Amino acid sequence: MLGNAFSGWHLLIILAVVVLLFGATKLPALAKGIGQSIRIFRSEVDQPKKDAAQNAEAEGTESTGKSES
Repeated sequence: MLGNAFSGWHLLIILAVVVLLFGATKLPALAKGIGQSIRIFRSEVDQPKKDAAQNAEAEGTESTGKSES
């Protein structure tokens, strides 16, 4: 949708505004918080896939009557 809306100059201006708003000393904490949020989001997105695989595996062992120990 945005295509090539952001060039190098736009990104530099955005970075300068972020530094002015948050200050250089708070940027590492801000980046850490964003990283943790992304990590949590990814784990929540992947969780249904893991649950489905575990359910399929459990149903497979129930139908064959074998138990995994």
